[in-house]
Amino acid sequence: MAVMLITTTDDLKSACSRLAKAQFVTVDTEFLRETTFWPKLCLVQLADDEQAYAVDALATGIDLKPLFDLMADEQILKVFHAGRQDIEIMWHLAEMIPHPVFDTQVAAMVLGYGDSVSYDQLVQRITGTVLDKSSRFTDWSRRPLSEAQLTYALADVTHLRAVYRRLAEDLEKRKRSGWVREEMDILTSPETYRQAPEDAWKRVKARLRKPRDIAVLMEVAAWRESEAQTRDVPRSRIVKDEILAEIALRAPATVEALGALRGVPNGFERSKSGGEIIAAVQRGLARDPAGLPKIERDRPPPNGSGATVELLRVLLKMVAEKEGVAPKILATTDDLERIAADDGADVPALHGWRRELFGEKALGLKRGELALGLRKGRVSTVDVKG
Repeated sequence: MAVMLITTTDDLKSACSRLAKAQFVTVDTEFLRETTFWPKLCLVQLADDEQAYAVDALATGIDLKPLFDLMADEQILKVFHAGRQDIEIMWHLAEMIPHPVFDTQVAAMVLGYGDSVSYDQLVQRITGTVLDKSSRFTDWSRRPLSEAQLTYALADVTHLRAVYRRLAEDLEKRKRSGWVREEMDILTSPETYRQAPEDAWKRVKARLRKPRDIAVLMEVAAWRESEAQTRDVPRSRIVKDEILAEIALRAPATVEALGALRGVPNGFERSKSGGEIIAAVQRGLARDPAGLPKIERDRPPPNGSGATVELLRVLLKMVAEKEGVAPKILATTDDLERIAADDGADVPALHGWRRELFGEKALGLKRGELALGLRKGRVSTVDVKG
């Protein structure tokens, strides 16, 4: 099959016009993010049944609009593997989200291939092909791209066609296509990709419970998020999470007090950022406690809940094995702990197809309506008569 490297807008338009006639297009991207906040798109790989394209996103003067138009075309299914970061890039660059989409990693989990199965593992299991991994850690921003790099990159979309077809066929046979569509609704929601500064505090690893501490954290985390986005550098280059947590806990009133905190680099308090952090602290302290989000306090687990979680874990493994589904997509450890504490927990495991497959059984086990037993060496459920 021919391989084409695209470096001009005209060639991209031509390729996208051709791809627009396909039923589905396989898509992958190569990007860098180690030193930036926003991912730096370097290469986009596309394929239909006959042609594979590598689009040089860094080529001088190239306009990626034809690509984004193709991604937005509702008549064409876009197939990704673990596509969240690929979609995030397009959301950032064009404020659009590809639709409709099919994610082969999600589909593989629904079909029992394992938790977060990698692309090369999936290709080998479905097609028998062992992919060359030698260019995995290449610098995709350097030009010119070598033949080895292009071959490696295009393998991410050429083998994806066979993977997609097999998974789609199996989903139809097992009547699970709707399950994957539910997951794609989340993957293609703008809310999945918005990174509003006012929500940045939710991502900071900090065990804070006092309203004042939370208020300060909200302000300093919002400041850091805005700085990182504006300067296009990783959040940790501005201020690390542990320092943000310390600032929220201590609420320094002066730059001198900021400089005395554990972990703050020498002289940082005298920088422009030092004064801005103190201003953010003051904004946090001035917040009305009544307007702060409610934080669920850690409560001691009820007596026996540890054993309940373990029983739920056994049930989860049993259901996953019986139904041929990856346990992780059915329920997480956090889901199990929350179900053990509350029958009405708002967790994915108690909604939609997950509830039908696992959640109802989990609640039945908790209520004593269902028991676990061994039958011919395998765990099975037993209805308990009231």
